[in-house]
Amino acid sequence: MQHVTAPELAAWLADPSRPRPLLLDVRENWEFETCKIEGSTQIPMNTIPARIEELDEEAEIVCICHHGARSMQVAAFLERNGFTNMTNLTGGIHAWAVQVDGSMPKY
Repeated sequence: MQHVTAPELAAWLADPSRPRPLLLDVRENWEFETCKIEGSTQIPMNTIPARIEELDEEAEIVCICHHGARSMQVAAFLERNGFTNMTNLTGGIHAWAVQVDGSMPKY
């Protein structure tokens, strides 16, 4: 598993020469409704095992949660299940709100 900071992810998403990763937000519905990175796909952490078939094992996936712990667990779970391009957003959506998008609500 790789790790990416919020500014690094922002640069990645802004770079037209790099394919856009799947932004997999594993937070609960209320968290996702509070704030999210545009274009994210939400699958709450506790539903990942039942919905794993919805994900492409070879896709570049960046896992996102509130502070980075849940997303790291999901990324590790997916790696154990054959996913090969997993990245965790260090500091989660909170880091994004602080370091990239100051207008994003924090909770």
